[in-house]
Amino acid sequence: MKPTGTDQTAEHRFDAAASAGENEIQGVRSVQRAIDILGLLTETQPAISVSEIVRATGLAKTTVIRLVQTLEQNGLLWATAKGYMAGPSLWRWAHLARGSWELPPETKDLMRGLAQRQRETVNLYVARDIYRVCVAQQESPQPLRHVVHVGDELPLWAGASSKVLLANSDEAHLARVARSSPYGPDYLDSLRAQIDEAAVRGFAVSHGEREAGLSAVAVPVRGRTDAVIAALSLSGPTVRFSDERVEDFVAALTDVAGHMTERGFDHPFRM
Repeated sequence: MKPTGTDQTAEHRFDAAASAGENEIQGVRSVQRAIDILGLLTETQPAISVSEIVRATGLAKTTVIRLVQTLEQNGLLWATAKGYMAGPSLWRWAHLARGSWELPPETKDLMRGLAQRQRETVNLYVARDIYRVCVAQQESPQPLRHVVHVGDELPLWAGASSKVLLANSDEAHLARVARSSPYGPDYLDSLRAQIDEAAVRGFAVSHGEREAGLSAVAVPVRGRTDAVIAALSLSGPTVRFSDERVEDFVAALTDVAGHMTERGFDHPFRM
């Protein structure tokens, strides 16, 4: 039977809607790929070549070239003799972010001193949805050390800092965090027990939860209302985190976190 005009119109609308949906998905995919490329730039690798991007992302060379050219045209990448580096638009955004909030100098000094005395990496984390975000770090002076990058998002279901940061969370949020873990919803009871234990003890300890061979100790940094607004941690190889050392770490962290609270530490990223 020959389709009527109404049938043809409906079919055309369906095809148009399907095409629009596909275009939207493709657009989101391109944005994510561009973000992944920018994410390859680090302090230890400030420049990257097309071939390195291809190897790291698994994308076709033609796709990488197209994405890199678009990023360069918009000032997000800058072509140099060493490779592609962060462009001026990223500098502008970084300046804008820094103007919104910067770690107080006295807090930097406290963290630097803590890292030097305890010889392990000091991190400051805040909670963001089902993640914890590193907002400041002072690296351990030892050759074998744990390092994350400022701005890195790590899962809230794992790690000593997570147990501290989740102290104020309601059941709905805890359930979402549990579901995001490899253990699924059944992890909720265990997660809640660990959070309660950290609240009673005043600190949390983790060994190999997120990464084998990595340990951490964390204490809360409290705001003016006594709510936990950040987690201050020491992290490093598990072999250096004996029970005796953990006791020393807890005492040192608690002292520094107390000074931060007394000086009115705060940040604009609270939900």
